[in-house]
Amino acid sequence: MRLEKCWFCSSTIYPGHGIQFVRNDAKIFRFCRSKCHKNFKMKRNPRKVKWTKAFRAAHGKDMTKDTTFEFEKKRNRPERYDRNVTENTLMAIKKIAKIRTAREAKHIENRLKPNKQKKLNDDMKELDQNIHMVQAPGAQKIKVDVSEKKSVQNEAMEE
Repeated sequence: MRLEKCWFCSSTIYPGHGIQFVRNDAKIFRFCRSKCHKNFKMKRNPRKVKWTKAFRAAHGKDMTKDTTFEFEKKRNRPERYDRNVTENTLMAIKKIAKIRTAREAKHIENRLKPNKQKKLNDDMKELDQNIHMVQAPGAQKIKVDVSEKKSVQNEAMEE
């Protein structure tokens, strides 16, 4: 079973799915769905269409350079398998998937980190500007009075 990649959005095309377009120069374009085919016919650039993997890679949204991607490359040389090799391969696939998810999570965290700081600064600025809406005018005095009463009561109880 050969899994192809969509020319436009780079998603996986399973056997029996999608559309194939063969140009006059015998170049084959495979599309996962009509949406991709129509965008191709409209001569849209996948790097400028926001929902494609090409856009996400070009704008730093997804990881593009990672050693775990080397394992997904298409190999034309057939490999002989026996039970041990298959077992080791399946274990390696699980490990690689775990490593990749951890790296993707770290990538996303690093990508969003500057925005968190900016949001925190914006919130602090808004709080400074509108402190009168949050804090009642006499709230500070009441708080002090209550704490003084408690300290007086504590002293009375200790005696």
